[in-house]
Amino acid sequence: MSTAVPPPAPSQVNQLELNILNSVTEAIIATDHTYSVIFINPAAQNLTGLSARMALHQPLSQLFAAEDKLLYLARVAMEEARSISDHETIVLHRAYSAPLPISASASPLYNDAGNQSGIILTMHNAANLHQLQQDLQRVDRLAMLGTLAAGLAHEIKNPLGGIRGAAQLLSLEMEERPDLAEYTQVIVRETDRINGIINELMDLTRERPRTFDKVNISRIIQDIVLLQQQVPQFRRIAFHLHLDPSIPPISADEVLITRLLLNIIKNAAEAITDAGSVTITTRINTEHHLSIPGRQPVPFVVISVNDSGSGIDADTMKKIFTPFFTTKSGGSGLGMAICQKIVNQHDGLLNIESTPGAGTSCYIYLPLKR
Repeated sequence: MSTAVPPPAPSQVNQLELNILNSVTEAIIATDHTYSVIFINPAAQNLTGLSARMALHQPLSQLFAAEDKLLYLARVAMEEARSISDHETIVLHRAYSAPLPISASASPLYNDAGNQSGIILTMHNAANLHQLQQDLQRVDRLAMLGTLAAGLAHEIKNPLGGIRGAAQLLSLEMEERPDLAEYTQVIVRETDRINGIINELMDLTRERPRTFDKVNISRIIQDIVLLQQQVPQFRRIAFHLHLDPSIPPISADEVLITRLLLNIIKNAAEAITDAGSVTITTRINTEHHLSIPGRQPVPFVVISVNDSGSGIDADTMKKIFTPFFTTKSGGSGLGMAICQKIVNQHDGLLNIESTPGAGTSCYIYLPLKR
């Protein structure tokens, strides 16, 4: 004979529900029928920058005075007793942090008698979603470029080799005409430059076998900075390192990661025309995780590279990952596209933020795989 289990007491149910709401990573805020906040979970406190003491018993209109769209969702849920969402257009303005794009939903809240007693707001950080959408668009562009490059590389490299060889032979016949020999040297030099661009393009488009091993990010950064400090044009730049010693080695391709970090750090140094500084910081981001089917979610290691250069204007920022776009004389315009590919190969994210006159910040997110 089975023994009947008595239902939990109401207080136990309420405490269990409260523990669940406080444990979920989704930001949740509940109000009464006057729009006064009666509950805010830890995830919502982290997202909004509002503590429970600051938010409880305060009206939504006061807490989110600058978020008309969020307040609109709340009014519709309250007055029309229906759920409503906005996944694209809400920007959350916070007192001590930068504005944050969010997705939000509002739903009516009912009491035990079935009467509406308030509303529930749920919010998600949409910044990484926007970044992921941008990364996917870049991947699509790289795939199209790969199809084009595969066809062009063979057709260009063969005649290019012929031109270079002919120029070298011609220069041998002009030993007594140094005024003309200079032109053959230009031909050889320019064919080598074109050949270098083609090789970079092929690196961007072909799949290179990856060798994943335990990689110490801090050691790679220290080695790169040590070498960059010896470059004459960077002698007046101060490199500041704030590397978290607790970050363990991650599973990555050391050759590719070194190339990625060298490119980003070198770009930061080259953005400074006179004296200035480059600050490199590493930390573990526990707010977001990489989820792989069948595996435990893993946090990200964030590498930020900040320079004190002149910054990048909005129009240039839109093109910065476009292949062959460059603001450097003699540059191929493939460096950032290659960086994007390396980050994608490691299931990471690459984000650049810049304000003209205030420098540029590059953020590299790499999963903490072991």
